[in-house]
Amino acid sequence: MPNDPQDSSQPQKPPIRPGDTVPQEGLDPSQVFSSGAGASQDDRSAPSGSGQATKQGDDTASGQTQLSQDQGPPPPPPKTQATTEMGYDEEDLQILTEVGDYRFGNVVDALTNDNIIVPLHAETTFDEQKFLTFLRGSISLTRDEKWRIIQAIPKLSQFQVDELQKILEEEKRKFSELSPKHLSQLQKLEQKHADDWKDLQTVSQQQSVKQEDQQQAEEIKKNLGL
Repeated sequence: MPNDPQDSSQPQKPPIRPGDTVPQEGLDPSQVFSSGAGASQDDRSAPSGSGQATKQGDDTASGQTQLSQDQGPPPPPPKTQATTEMGYDEEDLQILTEVGDYRFGNVVDALTNDNIIVPLHAETTFDEQKFLTFLRGSISLTRDEKWRIIQAIPKLSQFQVDELQKILEEEKRKFSELSPKHLSQLQKLEQKHADDWKDLQTVSQQQSVKQEDQQQAEEIKKNLGL
């Protein structure tokens, strides 16, 4: 009996990763999220959806259930002295002392989108830089997932792009509104994702150089009649 192509016992193809060759027409959206045997450690550490923070050993943000139970007020603006009269408890005040002026978003807001190339997308219209800014700020998407989302843009519908951006905006809003007791964990998570974004920038730059070298080589061959 021939092997069933859908047989789960068959080896799964490793998910495409930053630096891999992507089809010219773009990556199929179904390949963005991968958690099979071939997934990288970066993928396997990913949460099941936006609103849940990636687990990083002991330095984790609370799970979605815990976050939904967080009833404390959001952090005060930087330079503002928080007090118990404002609704903060002792843990909030202690964490605020530890993190100083840090507020969620500060770390990735200091980054840029340089070298991150958005593929051509004739079927959709959106602010590419705004989209990338929200994408880089997500702490619920892994590095590889962010890269694959970018590569899948040519095949996304306008509705999918709009909805994804709404989800990313909502994620940032929810984490920003968490009580101060989460700030220390969020700061560590945000730094990890900031480092991942810098990795993507490096990979993208290397890909651009490689493509330019290949184009120059082809041009030389053409001029030599090879």
